[in-house]
Order: sequence, then structure tokens, then C-alpha cells
Amino acid sequence: MPEWLIMTLVMAGTCAVVVTGAVLNSRRLGEDDDPDETPDVLDYMIMMIGVVYAIVLGLAIAGVWEGRSAAQDGVRTEAQALHEVAERASVHPGPVRDRIRDDVDAYVRHVVHTEWKVMIDKGELTDRGAKLLTTLRRDVTFATPHSDLQSQAYQPMVDQVAAVDDARTARQQSAGPTMPPLVWFGLVLGAALVIGLVFTLQIRRSPRELLLAVMFTALIVFLLFLVWDFDEPFGRSVGDSTTAFTDLFPSAQGGS
Repeated sequence: MPEWLIMTLVMAGTCAVVVTGAVLNSRRLGEDDDPDETPDVLDYMIMMIGVVYAIVLGLAIAGVWEGRSAAQDGVRTEAQALHEVAERASVHPGPVRDRIRDDVDAYVRHVVHTEWKVMIDKGELTDRGAKLLTTLRRDVTFATPHSDLQSQAYQPMVDQVAAVDDARTARQQSAGPTMPPLVWFGLVLGAALVIGLVFTLQIRRSPRELLLAVMFTALIVFLLFLVWDFDEPFGRSVGDSTTAFTDLFPSAQGGS
């Protein structure tokens, strides 16, 4: 199911619950109830709770966004390092060059078509990916230089393979949700509390107030959806998060 559809359904359902609750509450209180009877001190407490929740929600959005940005930077580093290895291999004789490029292509195809889905679903990498990287490292390491040009390319290629290994380790550490379950519990409970304060403020007297309550609820749901969406550093679908590899290795789009 597309993420935008999930957001729309959750937002519509939550707003419907708020509207239903507001209408039922208004009928329960009757026409003779005076909204001005709400104590002033309660208004200040409600504002304080709203401000505190807004700060916590803002920090949550900033945290998951920073985690996603760092993870995607690592993916770009990994893909670029592999691309450099494949390009620098051109200075070697045909059999060595082709073997190194085949190793790079095999690793990229496995990452894009197999490992990425495992990483999203289980939060871990595959042993097959580690073996393919080990094969690439071995072939690059044993590509003995026979000319000055090959000697100049040798050490940078070894360094790029090390960069791939480092980026892969960082990708493994970043796999899985960023937000702890306890923080999610606080965010959802805080959202329910803040939306519930709409009834304490007695926003139920006119269509304008009811529209304001619906817009406020939709905003809270949208912000929580942003946290949920950014909570997966590598996205929730393979196609949206592997572009760093497929842009540099178009052949990896064709299949495993």
C-alpha cells in the first residue's frame, strides 16, 4: 500500500473520530452549557502541554531526519567507492579488469535485489553480501601491478574497497528503526492528550471551531506520519532507496 494512501486513511479516520467525539460531547452537554466557564488556569496548563509536546515532536522529526540523511550519505559513499574501483580497474589487463568489474557488478546486484529487502524487513545484512565483498577485496589485492600506471591505481583501489567495507558496516549499524518503542509510546500518548484537550477547551459550538479542531488533528497526524516515514533510514521500499547504486550501475536495475 502506498505511503500517501496510508497517511490519508489514518488522517481521515482520526479526524472522523474527533468530529464524532465532538458532536456526541456537544449533545451530551446540551445547549445551556457555557464554554466560558473553563477556568483560566486550565487554559494556561493546556498551552504549556501543547508547547512541550510541540518541542518533543520537533526533536523527534529532527532526529529521524538526521539519521536518514547520515544513512543515505553512507549509501552514496559505498556506491561511489564501488564505481571508482570499477573505473580504475581499466588500467589492468583484460582478464584482471573483467574479473574485478564482474565482482563489483555481482555485489551491486546482490545488494539491490536481495540484501536491501532483507535489510528493510529484518534490519540486518546477508552473509552472501559479505562473501561477495571479500571476493572483491581479494581480487583487487592480488591484482599485481606490472606498470607505473597500474602501480599508481593499485593503492587507491585498495583504499576504495576499504571505504566500501566501512560504508557497509555503517549501513548495517543504521539498519532498522531509529526511534525506540518508548519514545513512540510517548509521542502517540502525547498526541492523544493534546487532541483530547480540544474537548477541554470546548471547541464544539460552531462549524468554524469544529473545522479548527479537524485541521489541528490532521496536522498532528501528518507530523507523526513524518516521524514514522523517516524512522526507517533506508526507506520502506527498495526502489526509492537504492538509486545511489542504480544511478552508477544501470545494469543492476535489470535483475539479480
